[in-house]
Amino acid sequence: MATPGTAKRMWALDSPTFTVDKSLLLLGASGECTIPMPAYLIEHPKGLVLFDTGLVPAAATDPEGVYGPLAEHLGLSFLPEQTVDAQLKALGYKLSDIKYVIASHTHFDHTGGLYLFPDAQFYVGEGDMRFGFWPDPAGAGFFRQADIEPLRGRNVLEVPGVDHDVFGDGSIVILFTPGHTPGELSLLVRLPGRNFILTGDTVHLRDALTTIAPMPHDADTVQSLRSIRRLNLLRDSADATIWISHDPEDWAEFKHAPNCFE
Repeated sequence: MATPGTAKRMWALDSPTFTVDKSLLLLGASGECTIPMPAYLIEHPKGLVLFDTGLVPAAATDPEGVYGPLAEHLGLSFLPEQTVDAQLKALGYKLSDIKYVIASHTHFDHTGGLYLFPDAQFYVGEGDMRFGFWPDPAGAGFFRQADIEPLRGRNVLEVPGVDHDVFGDGSIVILFTPGHTPGELSLLVRLPGRNFILTGDTVHLRDALTTIAPMPHDADTVQSLRSIRRLNLLRDSADATIWISHDPEDWAEFKHAPNCFE
């Protein structure tokens, strides 16, 4: 069996935060926590890859103008230097340098910067665009259609219910992990020194992995539980560290930009 290739480097871009009750994130949990909302930049020999794009940059200076009462309700903390465009510039890149953008799903805290990359190749999980524009009423508050509207007419590849090896070398593999939304995606990133699985919102807190527990607002609980079990299996088979995007302990443990993993 051929040895998989590797990407060169990965940065977790510095993150705005929400302060919410854990019951929003994990069934049966309680107590307040402050969660990050990072995006990840990955350097591959064939181009730069961005996994998620965070919040709308304008919300750093006018949160209520962008998100209305939701900004205060979720305890948003967002500095101008934490916008995805500002961080890419700080790392020495132009927006046009980003060749591939992978949306873990279409909730508003992951899609706010999609419009910044009009010439990129986009990847979205099967069914997620449709669900984002016409969500079930119970989850409608997690979507902001203005953020995904820029994808209309763009170069969008819908990942059709299977995993997808982006470059064909095993270094960056899109994992189909539906449940939180119909097309929820995770990402396996192989680096020279370490492998990571970036979860998107397949899980929100570390306890979800150990107890196999869903988020109360998942679109499909059965699929969500299956995807959580799958992450645990993939962690072992790929010898990978699972990085839960919204987990504050993971954010505190793993280094983030300007530092990178190689």
